[in-house]
This record gives sequence, structure tokens and C-alpha cells, in this order.
Amino acid sequence: MTWSSLDTWIVLTAMAAAVSCAIPGVFLMLRRQSMLGDAMSHTALPGIVTAFLLAHWWAGASGTSGATGHFVVLVGAAVVGVLTAFLTDAVQRLGRVEAAAALGVVYTSLFAAGLLLVRLFADNVHLDADCVLFGAIETIVFETVGSTSIPQALVINLSVAAVNLLLVGACFKELRITTFDAELASNLGYRPALVHYALMAATSMSLVAAFESVGSILVLTMLIVPAVTASLLTSRLSSLLAVAVGVAAVSAVGGHVLALVAPALVFRPLGFTTVDDSSTAGMTAVSSGLLLLLAVLLSPQKGIVSAAARRIRFGLRMACEDLLGGLYRQQESERTTAPRVIPAGWPAACEPLIRRLAVWRLARQGFVTVDAGDPVLTDPGRAAAQHLIRSHRLWESYMARHFALPDDHLDEMAHRVEHFLDEPLVSQIADELEHPEHDPHGREIPGRTDGEDR
Repeated sequence: MTWSSLDTWIVLTAMAAAVSCAIPGVFLMLRRQSMLGDAMSHTALPGIVTAFLLAHWWAGASGTSGATGHFVVLVGAAVVGVLTAFLTDAVQRLGRVEAAAALGVVYTSLFAAGLLLVRLFADNVHLDADCVLFGAIETIVFETVGSTSIPQALVINLSVAAVNLLLVGACFKELRITTFDAELASNLGYRPALVHYALMAATSMSLVAAFESVGSILVLTMLIVPAVTASLLTSRLSSLLAVAVGVAAVSAVGGHVLALVAPALVFRPLGFTTVDDSSTAGMTAVSSGLLLLLAVLLSPQKGIVSAAARRIRFGLRMACEDLLGGLYRQQESERTTAPRVIPAGWPAACEPLIRRLAVWRLARQGFVTVDAGDPVLTDPGRAAAQHLIRSHRLWESYMARHFALPDDHLDEMAHRVEHFLDEPLVSQIADELEHPEHDPHGREIPGRTDGEDR
């Protein structure tokens, strides 16, 4: 893979477009309006066509073009974005229909109006379907600012990203409170509708600014996926914004690298020797999807793998505690049968493996020693087992006093709860029960352990 200054400009432009879309995308996701971005990418069409015609007329009248045309298009998109939000609210309120239905009516109507304007006034304009879907970021960077090598698309998308950052910085409190509790914001004197329209204008400008560079696929991807990925990693709004921006930037870099490297690695072994690269915008969408997949799997709080690891750790802890309790009861009754250590919800076939793991872990903690293949409680292990049995039997006593349950129901319930009772809570239960010596089944309740409150 060779890297040139052109690759740098492509990556920077993709990063600017991705970041500018990710910022309003966070608030759309939190407001449960993510698909509004898809609708606005279409409803912006009449504003773009009108602005394009005005910019064309202005260029012919004044002899100027370029940046003025882009600015007019952005303003037109912002106006139609606000109009989309206003009409959706009006249709929902006056027509007494749900938000999705109101959005569908406005979405199709404005898009149809845009197509009509294209047909009437811009029918001779050629639209490349591939350019619409995937953008033209590899070639658009050749359109530079003046005599410099800085792409116009980079400047435009950076400007929109800066406007979005200024909006968030200046109205962070208003955006936060109207996003999470619009009714409270209204009661406190804020203007939820005004904040909503400002967010729609920023979203519309972001979509239009990025559309020409990276196409509709990346625009919608960067509007939604970084925010969703960030929501799996953090729940704090400021962190959510930072992570979403970071994911968008990393996706842009990773997308261009994948566009240069992945096709040759995949297709050349299959005999397609002429496939050297692919679309940066499309591979950026793939890159953001891969980051989302990693977050779904490995997120510390919400990841599938992390949740499975927590369940396994908890199951192993339960097995260790069940083994400790079983060994204590075994000594108490002088039984010779090995205690069961299979946690609830685990297949019985796993018990031999779980037992070996539990013995190994307890041996490492110094709670048991292994004598002729059988675990034997040590003094620290006996103390831990005593606390567990004390928790179990005190909870049975507590349930028997406060609930009219048969005696055969108490043991199973206490077996589940004993794993969650810490020493202060056990001490409180014992105090409330006035320190009983026997449980409802007549079994002795072990004395207070050293770690309990006295």
C-alpha cells in the first residue's frame, strides 16, 4: 500500500464529513428520531434545487460562483430541514396521527416537490447513481480552494462541523434538558420547539454538506452508527458526544485503509487480479459497522461477550460457595457423598468440569486443600462456609417469620439469596430476629463471624 498526499486529503475530508454528521446524530438517537435523518436527506431536495437555481442566477448576475453557491445550498437545506420538522409536528398535531405517519406524509410530499422542481427546471442535469450512493470523495478532493491544495469539500465539511460544535457548546444545557425531558424544559422556561428546529437545521446542513463528498450511504451511516456505538460504551452525554466523534473519525481513517488494502487481500486469492481498491465511502461504512460489532461484543457493560463473562464468573462464584456450603454440611452431618456444585440454569453435564474449576479456585484462595482427590476445608475456608450457612439459615428464619410459606419452600429460596447477602446485612437480619440459634428446620445457625458488625 502506497500513501500519498491525495490519500491524506481524502481521509481528512471523510473525517470532517463523518464528524459533522455524528454530532447531531447523537441527539437524534437520544430523541429516538434517527430515521428522521434518512427522511431529511430526501426532503432536502427541494431546498437544494431551489438554492442551486438561485446560486446559478446569482453567479450569472454577479459573475461570482464557488463558495457562494455552496453557502446558498447549505442555507436552502437548513431552511427545508426546519420546514420538515415544522410540517411533521403540524401534521401530527392537527391530523392526530403518530409521529412516524406524519413524517411519512411530509417526507414523500417534499421529496415529490423536489423531483417536480428537478423535472421543471433542471431536467438536463445528469445525476450519476453511483455518485449519489457512494459519493465522489476520491475525485472531489481535486476541487481545491483557489490556488491551494486544500479541497473545497474539506473546508465545507469542517465549517459545518465547527458550526455543529458551536451549537452544542453554546446550547448544551438546552439540548440536554429538551432531549431527556421536554416537558420539564418547557416548565423551566426553555423553548423545546426552537431547540428542535435548530437541531434539524444543523442536521440538514450536515447531510447536504457531506452528501456531495461521500454519498447517501456514508451520510446515513455516520449519522446513526457512531452514536449507537458510543451509547454501548458510555451513558454520560458529554462522553457520548466525544466517543461518537472519535468513532466517526476512526471509521473514516479505517475506511480508506480498508479501501486500499482489503480488496486485493480478498479478491486476488480468488483469481481477480485486476481488483486493487474500492470506494472509500463504502468501506468507511463497513469500518463503522465493524466498530459497532466490536462494541456489541466487547462493551464492558452491554457487550455480549462481557455479559457472558460476567455470567460465567458469577456461576463459578456460586459453584465455589455451593461447594464450601456442601463441605460444611458434610462435616456437620458426617456424610460421605460429594456435595453438588451445579449453578441454576447450567446443564448437569457441566458439573464435573465446574467442580474441578471450583476446587482449583478455592485451593488457590486457600479455602480448601486436596486430600486423595477430595477437597477439605481449611480454617479460612471453614470461616467463609460458616458465613454462607449462617446467611442461608438466617434468611430461612426471616422468611418463616414474615411469610406464610411451607417449610419445603424455604431452603430453595434461601439457597438463591445466600449468594447476595453481605455481612452487614446478615448482621441486621440477625438483630431483627433477635439472634436465633436454630433455623425453622431445627438446624443450628452458626455463630457470628469475625467480619460481621457487632
